[in-house]
Amino acid sequence: MHSNLPLFHRAGGIVFLDDAIDYLELVGMVLPPQWHVELFSRPASFLQRMAGEPARWEADVARQLSMLDRHRHGQPLIPLLLNYWSTCPERLMLARVCVVDYAMPGADGLQVLSSLVDWPGSRVMLTGQAEDQIAIRAFNEGLIEQFVQKQTHQIAQVLVGMLSRLLYQPHARIDAAWRTALRAEQLGLLRTASVDGQLSEYARQHWVEHAVVDEPFGILGLRQDGSCEWMQLEPAGHLGELAELAASVGLPGDQVRDIEQARRLAAVELHQQLRLTGPVRTAPAFEVGHGKLLTAAVFPLSADDVGARILPWQAFVQQQGERVVQDA
Repeated sequence: MHSNLPLFHRAGGIVFLDDAIDYLELVGMVLPPQWHVELFSRPASFLQRMAGEPARWEADVARQLSMLDRHRHGQPLIPLLLNYWSTCPERLMLARVCVVDYAMPGADGLQVLSSLVDWPGSRVMLTGQAEDQIAIRAFNEGLIEQFVQKQTHQIAQVLVGMLSRLLYQPHARIDAAWRTALRAEQLGLLRTASVDGQLSEYARQHWVEHAVVDEPFGILGLRQDGSCEWMQLEPAGHLGELAELAASVGLPGDQVRDIEQARRLAAVELHQQLRLTGPVRTAPAFEVGHGKLLTAAVFPLSADDVGARILPWQAFVQQQGERVVQDA
């Protein structure tokens, strides 16, 4: 079943190749400032930039598989994810999407894209009117994910919409790996259309990276400013168990009743996994999906809660400086 919500979503950049420098400069101006965008006017420099990408992707996937393996052997997943975010800032440099012009002097954009062997990101081709049939054939053969006519009306809006979808699109191999960490009941709830749509919309609006966790069930999200949030998810039939757990750790009776009646949730297991001090936190609850399938609550995490500094995405993008066309 198609899903909008990636089980694991990592930030990443967009790399453009077009011999028309004016066009690239326009692209640099119209794309959202919170995106990491690199602009190249020469195939050689573009290919040099992309040369190490497959190995870097594999190294990142290996870190994820290591996390999942350690989790299967009993380690809680939330601290592992926080450690990954705080110790692997190089993941932010990975390219998620490449956009290449088809017609360049001495170069065929489709051949350039095809030369990105083993790179698992999304490929987009920019075309002129005369190249539409080539682009359609390339799309049908799976050589590219999208193509866009350079002279399309309102090209800026078209590019932003298309790239937004590709940046957020679940990666099949990574999604399959993270699926193994979830129970069938949890996957079934997440793939319910109303749940999937609501969670996906929240994730896109609030987080630049996130991961779905099995125990406790929920989503750990990372915001642009480097702060973290825990969204706890409780299936309808599990509220009684959570209320009992809350009572066992000393929460007062009125809060236990609020949990039973889906007005609040308690982050008992989060408290234990992060070894937080003080009373177990509670937060107002809200319904996710139609038919009260899930009850959710969001718990902001401070830097002290996380225990490590995470490089904020917005700081990373600022470190890259102005979007300048690489023309060497």
